[in-house]
Amino acid sequence: MVRTALITGITGQDGSYLQELLLGKGYEVCGLVLKSDMAGVERLANKNDLKLIEGDVRDQSSLEHAVKTSQPDEIYNLAAPTFVASSFKDPILSSEVAGLGALRVMEAARLKAPGAKVFQALTSEMFAGTSSSPQTEQTPFCPKSPYGIAKVFASMSSACYRDNFGIFVGGGIFYNHESPRRPPEFVTRKISLGVARIAEGFQTTIELGNLDAKRDWGYAPEYVDAAWRILQQKSPEDFIIATGELHSVREFLEVACEVAGISDPMSRVKVDKRLIRQADFGHLAGDASKARKKLGWKPKTNFKELVRIMVEADLIVAEEEARKKHGR
Repeated sequence: MVRTALITGITGQDGSYLQELLLGKGYEVCGLVLKSDMAGVERLANKNDLKLIEGDVRDQSSLEHAVKTSQPDEIYNLAAPTFVASSFKDPILSSEVAGLGALRVMEAARLKAPGAKVFQALTSEMFAGTSSSPQTEQTPFCPKSPYGIAKVFASMSSACYRDNFGIFVGGGIFYNHESPRRPPEFVTRKISLGVARIAEGFQTTIELGNLDAKRDWGYAPEYVDAAWRILQQKSPEDFIIATGELHSVREFLEVACEVAGISDPMSRVKVDKRLIRQADFGHLAGDASKARKKLGWKPKTNFKELVRIMVEADLIVAEEEARKKHGR
């Protein structure tokens, strides 16, 4: 019997990888898309294999329509403004989408498909202010951004719907996970695309903030596989999905330059103080022991391999940009 999945945020990095994974497993895949995001739809390589439904996690009636129309076995709520800095500029929007949006998805499931399993994407930003490292599923939440606060609300809403309504809601507490599909405002993609353009000769420097900031970076396709595994469990639980390793922005730059054949990486950097976060928590490393034990999941792509994948993909992008720029 063919299973059906509904994905919110299908045009984002994680949504794009997840729909490919599910199609490969024989699912019928439906995606909730904003009317204003037709450019995102066009980027989906498999868009003709998808059933796309117009809707918005800020609009309860459109969510209920999408769930009623698709009658999914599984719902993956990935919709969120994941660029943390933007949540300080518009905290209300961030809360509406990442917090109340999650609640609306769960309520739509309760009303229109109560037997569906729901995956809720969560984040390491929920632990941002903790002094404990590495973090586990038992680490107390201590968010320091509107985005992190909204995700704590989503996490507590998940527990509420599990305990009070009997809805299967499993959460993936995702640490930083990257790929060539990251938007350029993220530091990893800014670096990979920047060094590729430098290698092609039409960019000279990369503007970065705190070079000593450290993150737990993994490979996005592996993280959406974890999301799928979470919904294959008999009972709903939350799982930390992370590598457990910390690497600095400086390290990412150095490895990226090495892949692109660029010497003296620091000469390519222009530090912009406006890009330095007032509170940069360099201890957010996740302990994914529970995911290893119960899901059979573990990260496969190491840090240097992740950087190589991103830079090699962007070298192709930069070569095409250079060709257009010079009319070749």
